Amino acid sequence: MAAKKLGKPSLAIVRSSPLSCTSPPRKLGNHGLTLWQTIMSEYQISDSGGLEILYQICAATDRAERQREIIDDEGETITIKGVLRAHPLLREELANRAFICRGLQRLGLNVEAVKPVGRPGKGY
Repeated sequence: MAAKKLGKPSLAIVRSSPLSCTSPPRKLGNHGLTLWQTIMSEYQISDSGGLEILYQICAATDRAERQREIIDDEGETITIKGVLRAHPLLREELANRAFICRGLQRLGLNVEAVKPVGRPGKGY
């Protein structure tokens, strides 16, 4: 039996690929698509559950922004039967924004983003 030559294995350069910005599973508006692209450029979300949660967050962002536009056009208060009341969409907008924050936290996106490997900053 011939003896194998023991030595150092050959080295190869491994290139890191940039994070691919996966397209959302369904159509999003401008605000939602911007949020999708921003998050996908900073974090690696590849599981189907995480992508769906992110999609729902982005869809809620679009809805909250549409509600904000309506509130801005109609005013934050409306008069119903002579009584001044808060615009009904204020509550809905707040609920959407709370859902967005909870969803981002549930995905763990309130922690530090994936950063490219590079030279560390200078110490003090």
